[in-house]
Amino acid sequence: MSQFPWYVARSAGLVAWALLAASVLWGLALSTKILSPKVRPNWILDLHRWLGGLALTFTGLHVGALLLDTYVHFGLVSVLVPFATSWHPTAVAWGVVSLYLLAAVEITSLLKPRLPKAVWRKTHFLSFVLFVTSTVHGLSAGTDTGATMLRIGVLMTASLFAGLTAARLVEAAVPSPKPNPRPRPTPGRS
Repeated sequence: MSQFPWYVARSAGLVAWALLAASVLWGLALSTKILSPKVRPNWILDLHRWLGGLALTFTGLHVGALLLDTYVHFGLVSVLVPFATSWHPTAVAWGVVSLYLLAAVEITSLLKPRLPKAVWRKTHFLSFVLFVTSTVHGLSAGTDTGATMLRIGVLMTASLFAGLTAARLVEAAVPSPKPNPRPRPTPGRS
């Protein structure tokens, strides 16, 4: 077989990371409410969900192409069990953990109407960990990490992630003001 599966695996991995990063950043923009009130929140939520689903799809393509590749010879155990491969075992383990985190976040998001809100919320917070683990995986296992433009893109994305995460933490720490209740009309007055 040719090197085609390897090229598909590399490109699908990069696209999966970019879609995941976009979904996480979009979710942070939604949860921090930094976007203009003119932007419809349901449109933002739809885009966030769509990006997450595409990230899962391209992750599946990434893993599937690795299974078809004849250069490194990944088996099913290698892509599903951390440290089960001899090729960069730690770097691949970050990817395996990322795969499970992404699956957990996506599955619970699809089941959100059927889950208790606390379960969905706690699972969705794994997106922060997922961004970090997938970034470490890409930078340690990826054969394209030496590319200057890729490093600049990852640095810019990670900086935006850190800034939005900080804004989210500050917003969560500061209690939101409660609106003043409307005064009740007193009987006998018009």
